[in-house]
Amino acid sequence: MPDPCGGRGIISPEADSRIMRHLKIVVEEHADGFVAYPVGLRGAVVGQGDTYDEALADVVSAIRFHIETFGPDAVDAEVLDARLAEVTV
Repeated sequence: MPDPCGGRGIISPEADSRIMRHLKIVVEEHADGFVAYPVGLRGAVVGQGDTYDEALADVVSAIRFHIETFGPDAVDAEVLDARLAEVTV
């Protein structure tokens, strides 16, 4: 794949659409279905479905729309690790 910056260090909007973004997605199972949301995305993006795959597909579609709407700055720096912690409140 050619350098999306064209050697200038500036990514054009056309080239930016070809850049793959890797996001971590949390998928929760509830009694009435599945809910999915990304880690490392600015703003609230949620997907849902009756199955794991439906929720995952729904949130991926929502993420793509979110990035198209708000631009590449909607994605924070890549999250290296995500952990699930349990606390008592």
